[in-house]
Amino acid sequence: MVNQPFTRREFISTTAAAGAGLLLASCSPDSSQKAAGPKNPALNKINIALVGCGAQGQVLLDSLLVIEGIRLAAIVDIWDYNRTSNVRRLKSQGVEVNGYENFEDLLAHEKDLQAVIVATPDFWHAPITNACLKAGLDVYCEKMMSNTIEGARSMVQTMRETGRLLQIGHQRRSNPRYMFALNRLVRDAKLCGRLTAANGQWNRAVSEDLGWPKKFTMSPEELAKYGYKDMHQFRNWRWFKGLGGGPLSDLGAHQIDIFNWWFGVMPSSVMASGGVDYYKNHEWYDNAMVIYEYPLPTGMARAFYEVLTTTSAGGGYFEMFMGDEGTIKMSENPLITKLYREERAPAWDDLVAKNYLRASAVAAPTGDADKVDVRETAPLLQYEIPVTFNKKIHQPHLENFFNAIRGKARLNCPADEAFSSEYVIHKANEAIAVRKTIAITPEEIEA
Repeated sequence: MVNQPFTRREFISTTAAAGAGLLLASCSPDSSQKAAGPKNPALNKINIALVGCGAQGQVLLDSLLVIEGIRLAAIVDIWDYNRTSNVRRLKSQGVEVNGYENFEDLLAHEKDLQAVIVATPDFWHAPITNACLKAGLDVYCEKMMSNTIEGARSMVQTMRETGRLLQIGHQRRSNPRYMFALNRLVRDAKLCGRLTAANGQWNRAVSEDLGWPKKFTMSPEELAKYGYKDMHQFRNWRWFKGLGGGPLSDLGAHQIDIFNWWFGVMPSSVMASGGVDYYKNHEWYDNAMVIYEYPLPTGMARAFYEVLTTTSAGGGYFEMFMGDEGTIKMSENPLITKLYREERAPAWDDLVAKNYLRASAVAAPTGDADKVDVRETAPLLQYEIPVTFNKKIHQPHLENFFNAIRGKARLNCPADEAFSSEYVIHKANEAIAVRKTIAITPEEIEA
């Protein structure tokens, strides 16, 4: 929760001997799921398989190849082009892997696996994850958990029934910069004062649909076996209902999850607007604008989220939390991450002295820019978060998963916690469809 028993000055006085680096050791949020150890605690390497070698699978694979203590035993992809090329590439790098067309073949032949990484299209997440959990494997599944609420809920139920670990790929929850900002600056130091609003976006420029080498076209029978109408749908599944959840699922899921995580409560309502306004061969809308209402203990806060796929303007992708004393603008891109102090706030000099903040050099306005309207607030002072890491974006979240398997950590985003966020994302899609404000009650969010 955002309300904590310490004032900012009390926090500084009680942590005067601590450094920012030491604080990172305790940044992990609490999880309701207990960590489980491997069947053989003495095992040096965790044997894993990657299911799905598309765009997101490649991103995860890049991280997996630099993480110590794991062995990539197999990869799975229904498209021979992806499967064969990745097996060859990995073997050329000294990684001996087996390639399988589907997860059933994987489970039938690989008997030494401890964990599976699932990076398939969304509508396959629940069937694959549930099967792997029931086979006694721990699972890291990309977000969204499923393209349906029912599918996501079934994953939580299977996790509980089997006692296996299920981490969902909201990787910002393991990002040291996000964890430090939330736990130390928002909760403990109360940098923002009273939180009143949030704003987030992820805008992308117009792009062409994905194609494919014609000689590697899958047959209609092969495609139908795995739920696709044709190759265009297979390659561009994110835009089709029944396969994915559209831009709010694809992009917005990360940032709406941050709204829920940082506010510490679930929204009480959602209203939204969107449409198929630009791409005429898609089923999901191109652009969406969403407003959530969050009933905080200090009063109502509203969060606006925008995802546009027809322009890259607007300053990149970020989540911004605003209060009456300051604002924290977060992004996986450190160049976008900034802190802004309101003039009415207590001085931040003590935080700078303790290396919790770093002042930013801001160029003075020139020309017409210095003519401020009398109704306009003067420019705010800017600061930076002095926390960096030199790992790939998804690497800390994967490492958290493997450490949980070893019994050395708790999951930063177990399925039961992720379900709450993903539920309200599905509700935003519903609000766009019915063009109404939808109330959200705590009871319905229970997995």
